[in-house]
Parts: sequence; structure tokens; C-alpha cells
Amino acid sequence: MIATNYTNARQNFKEYCDIANNDFETIIVTRKSGGNVVIISEEEYNNIMENIFVRKNIDSYNELLESIEQIKEGKIVMKELIEIDL
Repeated sequence: MIATNYTNARQNFKEYCDIANNDFETIIVTRKSGGNVVIISEEEYNNIMENIFVRKNIDSYNELLESIEQIKEGKIVMKELIEIDL
């Protein structure tokens, strides 16, 4: 995580955008008046939103956790996909 003030962020905006995108770094932009802001890549933002969506439905989330545990315990069945000509 990188913290910088508003003036520095404004002067180096492209650089900070590149860092957020290329290095998946979070940039905190501090302001004297408060109300700091965060710069993250779109990919990181989408990942966060997807996680929130998945975790909102507690039943689906618990099913996902159970599936992960089954994989760790080796309780999986491998199957081949069958292509069907229509």
C-alpha cells in the first residue's frame, strides 16, 4: 500500500494509475480536509465486488466453503465433458 497526499497524486496521476494497474498496488490519497480516497485497478475492484456478491448469499458461500474443504480432503470425482453435436 502506498500513501500519498493529494498534490503529489495529482502531479503523478499517470504513474500512480500505472502502479495500481501493473503492480496491483493500492494507493491511498490523503487530503487535509479528510475524506481520503483509494486508487485501485479495475480488475481489483471487480474482484472485490465479486467477493461481496458471493458472500452476500450465506447459503451459497457456505456451499463454496464446503466444496473447498472437500477438494482439500481429496473428495473429488473427475469426469470428462462430452461434446454433443446439434
